[in-house]
Amino acid sequence: MIINLVFAALLLLLFATAVIFWPQRIKNGLSQSQKELFSERLQLLVQARDYGELAAEDFSTAAAELKSQFLEQEQQSLTTPTKRHFKLEWLMLVALLLVVGVSYSFNGHYRQLSDWETAQQSLPAFGERALLNKGEPLSEHEVTLFGLALRTKLANEGDDAVAWYVLGRIWFSQGMVDEAIESFERALRLTPDRSNLLLSYAQALLVNEGAENLQKAARSLGRVLELDPANQDALSMLALIAQERGDFAEAKAAWQVVLAQIPADDPRRSMIEQQMAQLPAAANSEAMANTSANTMPAASTMTDATRPATGRQISIELTIAPELAKKFANATLFVVAKAVQGSPMPLAVQKLPVVAGVQQIELTSAMVMQPGWGLDNVDQVLVSARLSQSGTVSKTAGDPEVLSAALDLSKSPIKLSLKME
Repeated sequence: MIINLVFAALLLLLFATAVIFWPQRIKNGLSQSQKELFSERLQLLVQARDYGELAAEDFSTAAAELKSQFLEQEQQSLTTPTKRHFKLEWLMLVALLLVVGVSYSFNGHYRQLSDWETAQQSLPAFGERALLNKGEPLSEHEVTLFGLALRTKLANEGDDAVAWYVLGRIWFSQGMVDEAIESFERALRLTPDRSNLLLSYAQALLVNEGAENLQKAARSLGRVLELDPANQDALSMLALIAQERGDFAEAKAAWQVVLAQIPADDPRRSMIEQQMAQLPAAANSEAMANTSANTMPAASTMTDATRPATGRQISIELTIAPELAKKFANATLFVVAKAVQGSPMPLAVQKLPVVAGVQQIELTSAMVMQPGWGLDNVDQVLVSARLSQSGTVSKTAGDPEVLSAALDLSKSPIKLSLKME
């Protein structure tokens, strides 16, 4: 940007120099031409006199007349303003403005500046809509502006635990999991005992997977339970961690604690019962295994009709054309389910490498990115598959994407075919 501004300044200086000195140059040129013409005519009179073609008296009269004409023209040039070449000046001005405008347009900083100003002005309103649920939910673009405003606030005013927490939630919703984890960690350094912050940190760690992240998530959730032993979100995530580790007895115990706390008509109850129904498939829970031996067929003979339910799920058959897969080989495939109405926060997400051909992908109610906001919480959803060049959930220009029609999850399980060509 600095180079462009310097270039524009040099052009402006050149233009100013031309405007100032060009008319004077024209004037000097005209004056020089008059002097040369007077000198030539006087020399001709002298030659005519020397060759006897002009009498001395006639020479004196002609020379006096020529000199009088020259002096009169000189006087007129001094008293009459030189005609300015306004057309040339305007042409140069337009050309300068065009060059500067094109340079600034290609640089694009005016758009970023406009977004930044909008974000700063709208920060309080964004906060009310996002955190206090006042008014309409933020659109994806407004969520991005909200994040920009928070980064500016943190840069100008220093660390703020709430700002880091909200920024982490924004990055998490946009699929920037590593950035979200870092943001939550910075917030935890300032306020290490906030339950909602510890829960969000654990969620992000679980999405990133890995043994180390599971241990960090478990420690974070353990701290939540120290502060609030009946915290249902922490118990639910600990149950999922236990299932991931294969400790089905601990998972069952955690689920039972949650079930004992929630009302019979709570929609989460069905999801928890479905999660518990999967536990007999492992031999770690003796009591549940004995029950399953008497009431359920063997795993090898189970059919779709007899297999335990796993909550709401969407089965997607995605086809990616080989040419497209080759062109976007370094991109990341995101398969996302979002509510038709309400928050733009994804209900379920799958992050996968780009593979040519047909692949089977499942989105389930277990893939929640925010407690209380998953496939079990809405009935109408849209599913999208996108090749992200930036590696984040947020869409950027040039990302190939295919979008389904609205799906009714009350008729779950849903089977869907999408093609990217």
